[in-house]
Amino acid sequence: MNYDFREIEAKWQKYWAKNQTFKATNNSEKPKFYVLDMFPYPSGAGLHVGHPLGYIASDIYARYKRHKGFNVLHPMGYDSFGLPAEQYAIQTGQHPAITTEANIKRYREQLDQLGFSFDWSREVRTSNPKYYKWTQWVFIQLFNSWYNKKSDKAEDISTLTSNFEKAGNSEVEAVCDEDTPTFSAAEWASFSDRTKQEILLKYRLTYLADTEVNWCPALGTVLANDEIVNGVSERGGHPVIRKKMTQWSMRITAYAQRLLDGLDTIDWPQPLKDSQTNWIGRSEGAHVEFNIQDSAFKIPVFTTRPDTIFGTSFMTLAPEHELVEKITTPEQKEAVEAYVEATAKRSERDRMADVKTISGVFTGAYAEHPFTKAPIPIWIGDYVLASYGTGAVMAVPCGDQRDYDFAMHYNIPIPNIFEGVDISEEAFADKANTIIANSDFLNGLNFKEATRKVIDELEKIGQGQGKINYRLRDAVFSRQRYWGEPFPVYYVDGMPQMIADEHLPLELPEVEKYLPTETGDPPLGNATDWAWDTKQSAVVNNQLINNDTIFPLELNTMPGWAGSSQYFNRYMDPGNTEAIYSEEAIGYWQDVDLYIGGSEHATGHLLYSRFWQQFLFDKGIAPKKEYAKKLINQGMITGTSAFVYKDMDSNKVYSKGLKEGKNVIPIHADVSLVNASDELDVEAFKKWQSDYKDAEFVLEEGKYIVGREIEKMSKSKYNVVNPDNICEEYGADSLRLYEMFLGPLEQSKPWNTAGITGVHSFLKKLWKLYASMEDGVEPTAENLKTLHKTIKKVEEDIENFSFNTSVSTFMICVNELTAQKCKSKAILEPLAILVSPYAPHIAEELWEKLGHGESISTVTFPIFEGKYLVENSKEYPISFNGKMRFKLELPLDMGKDEIEAAVMAHEKTQAQLNGREPKKVIVVPGKIVNIVG
Repeated sequence: MNYDFREIEAKWQKYWAKNQTFKATNNSEKPKFYVLDMFPYPSGAGLHVGHPLGYIASDIYARYKRHKGFNVLHPMGYDSFGLPAEQYAIQTGQHPAITTEANIKRYREQLDQLGFSFDWSREVRTSNPKYYKWTQWVFIQLFNSWYNKKSDKAEDISTLTSNFEKAGNSEVEAVCDEDTPTFSAAEWASFSDRTKQEILLKYRLTYLADTEVNWCPALGTVLANDEIVNGVSERGGHPVIRKKMTQWSMRITAYAQRLLDGLDTIDWPQPLKDSQTNWIGRSEGAHVEFNIQDSAFKIPVFTTRPDTIFGTSFMTLAPEHELVEKITTPEQKEAVEAYVEATAKRSERDRMADVKTISGVFTGAYAEHPFTKAPIPIWIGDYVLASYGTGAVMAVPCGDQRDYDFAMHYNIPIPNIFEGVDISEEAFADKANTIIANSDFLNGLNFKEATRKVIDELEKIGQGQGKINYRLRDAVFSRQRYWGEPFPVYYVDGMPQMIADEHLPLELPEVEKYLPTETGDPPLGNATDWAWDTKQSAVVNNQLINNDTIFPLELNTMPGWAGSSQYFNRYMDPGNTEAIYSEEAIGYWQDVDLYIGGSEHATGHLLYSRFWQQFLFDKGIAPKKEYAKKLINQGMITGTSAFVYKDMDSNKVYSKGLKEGKNVIPIHADVSLVNASDELDVEAFKKWQSDYKDAEFVLEEGKYIVGREIEKMSKSKYNVVNPDNICEEYGADSLRLYEMFLGPLEQSKPWNTAGITGVHSFLKKLWKLYASMEDGVEPTAENLKTLHKTIKKVEEDIENFSFNTSVSTFMICVNELTAQKCKSKAILEPLAILVSPYAPHIAEELWEKLGHGESISTVTFPIFEGKYLVENSKEYPISFNGKMRFKLELPLDMGKDEIEAAVMAHEKTQAQLNGREPKKVIVVPGKIVNIVG
C-alpha cells in the first residue's frame, strides 16, 4: 500500500467539490462558528508559499470546530476591484474584467489544490454588480444619515430636517462641518432648495467637500497614504503631489470615540489596537482663536498645553492652509508661493517622517496674542499638516524642540519672559515652563489649575474653549479610476442626488480608454453612455443630457476599501437579491468568531470596516457593534533571496567569496536559478537578464556562489516559491504541515524548501502505520497512553493556536506507536481524526480504508481520558554500590519491604551478588533501589 499523495489529494478535492462537503446552512440546531480570512486581491502572479499561511491556520481551526459539533461558516471571495488590473488595462487595452477573471481562476485552482474547506457556494467578488449593488446601497444609507450627539448614533436625515423646520439648528447637537451657519426655523423655510441641500451636505455622513489629497499625475488618480512609499506611488513608483480636489468623504470622525471604546470589547492583538488608538489620536486641550492684525480673519489652533500660551513666539501654518493666500503680504508673496509649490511635491507621510529638516517662510502677517495683545509673526512650514488638527500651531519654543529649533534657525525673537534664562542648555524646556507657570497671570498654579484658568479666561473673551481633539480625519472616498464601484449619484444643478434603491446596481459603463480624459476628468468621462434619465430610471447617452430630466452621473469611483467594509456580513447571505442579508441569516451568524489576516491592514481596512459596522448597527441593519470577536495577525513567511555582485568599475560579476575589496553592488537573482549549494546557473542567468549576456562572471573554484539574505517573500525580489511546485513534489498535506511546523503563527519565519522533506517523511511513516493494522487487536496500555496524551496536547494546541507544536506532537505519537508495533483500530481511528484538520487528504483516505463511507470532516473529535495517563508502575533503576546495573518495573502501590523482596529475588540481582549477602539495601519508594555489598 504505497502513499500516492497525488492520486489521494486529487480524489478528495474532487469529492469535496462534488458533495459540497463544507457548505454551511443559515439555520441549524448546531451552534454556529464563523471563521474568516481577509479578502485577498487576485493578482496575476498567483499565490506564493507565504500567502497560504493564514489560510492554513484558519482552515485547521474551521475543520477542528466541525469535529467539535459546530455549524462552521468558512467562506472565501475576492477583493477584485483595484488599481493593478486597471494599470494592466491601460498598458494592454484589455478590459480589467478579463484579467480579473483570469486571475481569480488561477487563485481558485491554487486554493483548491491546498485542500481548504471553504464554502464556495458563498463566494463574492467586489467587482460583481450583484455584490457592489449593496456597497452602493450602504453609501446611500450613509448619505441619508447624520450623527446625533445627543443620542450618540447615526439617524435618518429626515429627523434633522424636521428639527430645522421646527426650531432651526441652534439646539441641534450634531457632528458637522465647522463652518456650518446657525439659522432659525424661519430662515430655513426661506432658503432655496439648493441652499438647503448645501447645508445638509455639512451634516451627512458621506458628503462632498474640497479636500487636500495625494494626487498621482502619472496614474491619474488620488492615492491613500498607505498606497505611497517614500513619496512615490507604491504601484509604479510615480511622483505624488498634494492637491485640493472636490471629493466624496466619509464622516468617520463622528465615530472616533466609539472606535476607541470598541477596542476594549474585542480580542484583537494589542499592537493592532495600539495602531488604531494612535491613528485615532485622542487628545484633550483647548481650541484657541488668534486674531490676525489688520484683518477680519482668525487662526484657530488646537493645543494640548494651553498653559504654555504665554510662551507663544510665532505661529506656523501648513503651506496648504486656506488662509495662507489670504494673509500673505505682497512683499512675501513670491517666496510663499514657491514654498507652497515645493511642499506640494512631498507626501504627508514624508513630511511627518522628516524630523531633521527645518524649513519655512514668513508670510509677512502677524497674529495677536489673546491676552497680551503682543504681535506674533505668522510663518508657514511643511512640518505642519493641514489634515491634522486645524492645520496651524502656536509655536512654543519652551515646550517643543522643533519649535525651538525653528525659532533659532530663523532668528525669531523669544518673548521677554525668557530673559535671563540660558535657553540653549539641554533643560531649557523645564526652565521655560517654570517661568510660564510663575507668570503673573498664572500665579504659580500647577499644570491642571493653570490649564483650567487659561481655558476659562479664553472663554470669557470669546477666543477659545476646552476641547477634545482627534488626529483621525474624515476618509476621502473618491478615486479617479475606472475599475471601482460607481457612485449611485447624479447631479442636478451641481448638487448630488441618489439613485433610488430599486434601480441599483448602477453598473460600470464600457469605455475605450482607461486613462483620464483630455480635459482631466476621471476615466468614466470617456464613457458615451453615462447620464441618468430620471423618467426612465436608466442610463442613457451623454448627448441627451438636458438638465431637466436627464442629468450627468458621478465620474469618480469608490476606493478599494469600499467593497471590503461589509463583505463579512454579505457572506452570511450572499445570494439575497432583496436585502443586504436576511434577518434570519444575520440573526443566526451574528458576527465573526475568528478573523485571521495581516497586521498591515490595521489602520486601513480594519478601521474603516469597524466604522461601517458601527453605522450599520446604529441603523438597525447589523446586530453587533463590532463584527469580529477575535482577530489574529499571522506572521510573514520570508524568502531566502539570492544576490550576484556587479562590479561598478567594470563588466565583471564577482562570486560571493571574491567580492571583498571590490566596488560591487548586490543584484537580485531569481532563486530558481540557484541550487541547494548556492551555485548559480550562470548561462540561465544571462538568458534571464540580457543586460548581463556579455558580462564576465568571476568564479571561485569553477563555481559562481551567490550571496544569501532573508527578506520578505516578494515577486520583485525574485525569491518566491510557488506552492504548485511544492504540491507536485511533496503534496498539499506536506505543505500544510510544514507551514505550521515553521514556528508560531504570529511570528515571521524563513522558508527553506529543504525542510519539507521531514514532514513528508512523517506522512509516509503515518501511512505505513495504518498498513499494518489488524481487526480485533486490543490496544495496549502504552498505545492508549500515547493516544490520549496526543489528544490532550493537540486539543490544547488548536485552542491556543499553537499549531507548530501540534505537528511535533504528531511526529512523536507516530514514532511511539511505530515502536510499540501498534496495530489496533481503536487507536488508529481517533488518530486519523486528530490529523484531519492539518492533513485532510491523507486523513480522508485513511478513514475510508478503515471502513467508513462518510467523510471524516464532521466525525466527533476524540475525547481525552486522563485515566490512561495515570502511572500504575515505576521503572526502578537498580544500583549496586551506587552504580545502576539494570532496571525493574514494579507496581507503584508496593510497600518498601515488598520492593526489597522483589528486587532481591530477581535473577539479575543474584547474579550481581554472586552468593554474597548485601550489607545494606536502600529503598526509596517511587525512586531508586541501591544495594550496598
